[in-house]
Amino acid sequence: MLTKELVTETIHTMPEEFESEELIDKIILLDKIQLGLKDSEEGRIYTEQEASKRLEKWLK
Repeated sequence: MLTKELVTETIHTMPEEFESEELIDKIILLDKIQLGLKDSEEGRIYTEQEASKRLEKWLK
């Protein structure tokens, strides 16, 4: 989950003028990173072998 602090820090790193899509893209990326970290902390991860097996049908 995102925090106001993290979003505010992100806004402060942006240039004075930017497209709204740029900020939205950064916020979406931050959210995905936070969700991935939470999954990792809670043990919802795959080994490299498990991931390869799951992706096998898509990579052929």
